[in-house]
Amino acid sequence: MTGHDDLPVAARARRLEERLIAAGLTSDDEMDEFLTRLYTKASPVNGARMVARAWTDPRYRDLLLSDGDAAAKDMGFGDLSYALRIVPNTETTHNVIVCTLCSCYPVSLLGPSPSWYKSLAYRSRAVREPRAVLAEFGLRLPSGTQIVVWDASAENRFLVLPARPPGTDGLAEEELAALVTRDGLIGTAAV
Repeated sequence: MTGHDDLPVAARARRLEERLIAAGLTSDDEMDEFLTRLYTKASPVNGARMVARAWTDPRYRDLLLSDGDAAAKDMGFGDLSYALRIVPNTETTHNVIVCTLCSCYPVSLLGPSPSWYKSLAYRSRAVREPRAVLAEFGLRLPSGTQIVVWDASAENRFLVLPARPPGTDGLAEEELAALVTRDGLIGTAAV
């Protein structure tokens, strides 16, 4: 007999779903409906729009940094089921997001999480050797740049506010949002 931790994540998730259904708390149809609603609206474009607005609107940037949930709601992304914390990159600090326990991730703002984000290798190595992991993504930061790793949880999710790229002063919000990638919002890429 294999232990619970030996099962793939999908199998463990299905076991949990089956227990919730058996307890009468939900049904397959209810879960499918919820996931369909979530994934039809979930996109990295949502997070990119928040970043672009923060780059162009100092009041929104202040709101975003002080109350991520309120900033998301202000952009029309509804009530989040977790506390959203925004961590800004600066000239001397680069932020990286990971969930060492499982794969907690702000799906509504970043779309479905990439497979590497859920991998044990990323989840363990991002904390121990973040500079090496970022280099494997092609992001080589100056040796003087401090790398801060943020560990997400069911209660707290994080989103990186990348530094605005130089030479983008004349761009509109929509053009700025097009520069922002999901990986930039996680911190594994530069914008």
